[in-house]
Amino acid sequence: MSPVIPIQAAASRGCADAPVLRERGQREVFCGLTGIIWLHRKIQDAFFLVVGSRTCAHLIQSAAGVMIFAEPRFATAIIDERDLAGLADCNEELDRVVTRLIERRPEIKLLFLVGSCPSEVIKLDLSRAASRLSGRFSPDVRVLNYSGSGIETTFTQGEDACLASLVPSLPASPEAVAPELMVVGALADVVEDQFARLFGQLGIGPVRFFPPRHANRLPPVGANTRFLLAQPFLADTALALEARGARRLAAPFPLGVEGTTAWLQAAATAFGVSATTFDAVTAPGRERAAAALARQRVQLEGKRIFFFPDSQLEIPLARFLSRELGMALAEVGTPYLHRAHMAEELALLPEGTVLSEGQHVENQLDRCRAARPDIVVCGLGLANPLEAEGLTTKWAIELVFTPIHGYEQAADLAELFSRPLVRRLRLAA
Repeated sequence: MSPVIPIQAAASRGCADAPVLRERGQREVFCGLTGIIWLHRKIQDAFFLVVGSRTCAHLIQSAAGVMIFAEPRFATAIIDERDLAGLADCNEELDRVVTRLIERRPEIKLLFLVGSCPSEVIKLDLSRAASRLSGRFSPDVRVLNYSGSGIETTFTQGEDACLASLVPSLPASPEAVAPELMVVGALADVVEDQFARLFGQLGIGPVRFFPPRHANRLPPVGANTRFLLAQPFLADTALALEARGARRLAAPFPLGVEGTTAWLQAAATAFGVSATTFDAVTAPGRERAAAALARQRVQLEGKRIFFFPDSQLEIPLARFLSRELGMALAEVGTPYLHRAHMAEELALLPEGTVLSEGQHVENQLDRCRAARPDIVVCGLGLANPLEAEGLTTKWAIELVFTPIHGYEQAADLAELFSRPLVRRLRLAA
């Protein structure tokens, strides 16, 4: 059996106390509405109704790649000129749209009213609307609201806002119940199943996943709840859970062999799992993933990578690529740096890593061009121009849409970075 990776023994202070370049200026990111694309697939009886413009509708429709006749579980209630001019009662219009929607889609058990830039500009109170409609349609349908506006947020914060809006609806767990584990953050079903099996083999249970696959399976929360963040962009959700008595288990995020092992180890330590059991359960996955990563390392070792701030996944990804695949970090930018949630990740980054928080697109483009990295991780709006300048890029949003967590997905994650480099070589040949 492979030994348990000694995370703490191997790590120095890394970048725990490293200076961070704080950028404030023009940003280039998707808005929080984008989160609907993976959330509507995760919560199978939920519907996401965006209260926004035709631009909002086009964004979601094109990003999701879903035809109208496919009956997706999201839609847009269009705010038009009459609404903006105050000639129509937006609340009456919204009530009419929601009533028609629920009559047409009786399988809906949870309806989210999702705010947008236009709805916020005209000061439409979706919180009051959600309360009114929930009272009307309960107990068959619960209506909640959150903001997906891109005025002040980046795109992954849509999931954070959605889950935070759900926390007050979570049932209270009885005080006498033994500690329970909650995994927080939307994961692909196949990844969730893999983690559930591993926790079961470790003897940790019950384990609840939030968000659940069905609205009537909301996990209980209370002082006996211990939770692991599966995604690094859930600051508000974590705060809401802690306000209800839950306690976060500090850990790196489950990307790659090292991150997944340390993440599982945090739960194992909290629930009293022996080192022998932990090693026996995790060794097969670690060995398979390590062997698969060795093949990807051939393509990636020594290559330099530059991260533009986009998803808040940048620091865990940089740790994975640096420590497990031998890549050099030219710069690691992230939209927001939550030092408490990133403490374990920062300690594992190589000393001297250039870290930046926030965005000033022109300044970062200048630094990227000067660095001439082998690959650039950035948003769609920057990718094509940088490709035209001869730089190889990876779309940051693909790293959110693709299953990348856990042992079985480690090689797939690495391949997302090696594939653009291989493509560039083939085109140059």
